[in-house]
Amino acid sequence: MKELEGKGYAIGTIKRFETSLSHTREFIKWKYKCEDIEIRKLDYEFVKEYDFWLKTVRNCSQNTASKYIRNFKKIVLHFIKTGWLRKDPFHQFKLVRKEVIKEFLTEDELERLLKKHFSISRLEIVRDIFAFSCFTGLAYTDVYKLKHNQFFNGVDGKKWISYQRTKTLSLTKIPLLFPAIQMIEKYTTNGINLDDKVFPCFSNQKMNAYLKEIADLCGINKTLTFHMARHTFATTVTLTNRVPLETVSKMMGHKSLKQTQHYAKIVDVKISDDMEHLRHKFM
Repeated sequence: MKELEGKGYAIGTIKRFETSLSHTREFIKWKYKCEDIEIRKLDYEFVKEYDFWLKTVRNCSQNTASKYIRNFKKIVLHFIKTGWLRKDPFHQFKLVRKEVIKEFLTEDELERLLKKHFSISRLEIVRDIFAFSCFTGLAYTDVYKLKHNQFFNGVDGKKWISYQRTKTLSLTKIPLLFPAIQMIEKYTTNGINLDDKVFPCFSNQKMNAYLKEIADLCGINKTLTFHMARHTFATTVTLTNRVPLETVSKMMGHKSLKQTQHYAKIVDVKISDDMEHLRHKFM
């Protein structure tokens, strides 16, 4: 996987599998009191006990435990395909994922954030970069790496952005909304180099720490994190304003509509639109 970094696997994916490997090693030591076991000894009991260990000894939540088990399952399926393992230890084992409602900013909260004047420059910079992500859906790593050579004139003759998502490596193209263009222009100097980064980003940890300060100053009663900007783009900025689900999915770089449908569930206007024709029918 490391050798295929950037050519099939994103760095984040590799790190997740490294963590999964570390957990599997720890579990084997805990359960079998040894460094390793033979592949043929993998069975349903191993998987069930591993899931139990993750939730109790490692104190993982249901979803986190399921994520590590899912990563482990991908490796086990490789064993089956190569003939190293004849029986699937995951047969009869059900992966359960608890649905989590992801927080996002409402239109009012986003408006308050945009209009707020900050006397501290670092807070203004973080607010602007966060706002840019709210209007584009870019994740932190993609905003951090964003360069001026990624902008182009789209089919409509207006400014678009093209980038490869760090997480999925999928190529994504997004037409830029006016607030996003304003943020770009604010941090663009005259003697611009196309290879220059667009925004002066801090580390993700610092950005999230400063966002908590910003939330307090704006009277936003939510745990503001940079990733919330992406959720805000999907809900408040696009779906609430009746942008079709398929379009939102493509702009967010999702591999399937199922990933985007999660956002549609929490947007009331989508339900309202879908039921409108029924109102007329039963009047």
